[in-house]
Amino acid sequence: MDAYLNKGIKEIITEFPEVETILNDYDIGCGPCNVGICLLKDIVSIHQLSVEQEKELMERIAAAVEPGKSHPAPKMQKRATPPPPKTRRYSPPLKKLVDEHVLIKRWIALIPEFVDALDLESEQGKKRILDGIDMIRSFADKYHHAKEEEILFKYFDETADILKVMHEDHTRARSLVKAMQKALAENDKKTLSESLTAYRELLAEHIRKEDEILYPWMDNQLTDRQVGELFARFARVDQESGIAPETYEGFVRRLEAAFQKKENGS
Repeated sequence: MDAYLNKGIKEIITEFPEVETILNDYDIGCGPCNVGICLLKDIVSIHQLSVEQEKELMERIAAAVEPGKSHPAPKMQKRATPPPPKTRRYSPPLKKLVDEHVLIKRWIALIPEFVDALDLESEQGKKRILDGIDMIRSFADKYHHAKEEEILFKYFDETADILKVMHEDHTRARSLVKAMQKALAENDKKTLSESLTAYRELLAEHIRKEDEILYPWMDNQLTDRQVGELFARFARVDQESGIAPETYEGFVRRLEAAFQKKENGS
């Protein structure tokens, strides 16, 4: 069983599909992940299960990959037991990133209606689409993702699989934005719709992984001094980026009001 600890989780799930079901029982949703390169041992530690949960999980996985054998749980790195999710509190800099996610989630929740209402013929319709793309490029990427890539991730080993996955998600998001811009320029409504929908699916899962897995794991590793440094550096980005979050909140709020009005038939 120890040999499987250093295998990528997608490889293990492909060989032993039952493992995905077992992981789901512990709210570890590796199946839908776009990349799946994380090692089994890292997935268990990053999700910060209790000692009892970890032992039970690893014994179940061992029984799935090596049926018929005796399966004492393999020894994992010792760590502090995390607080339950309902009582978890983020450090101030990571709480700021989580709060930025709230606005991004409000935007991607509107994408299905946004796609249904796409108008590539009028100037007003094109302006709305450009504003939506700008929300992604400026707020979600230049303002938010840049804090992660250029500041937060530098405090950790960027060769770690979990950070490779995050970088891959960001890269995929940027390629979708380019596809949106090209589709808009070519009046290609089908590709624009598909790219927006793919972006929504990608970001919804990406944010979940960060809020529920990555950020709590990072908070468990950061020292008090590093937390203070991060908070100060994030504040400088807010001051110097030239990006006003209230502009994008206004965009989202107007869309919410417009779609709500349409839903009410007025």
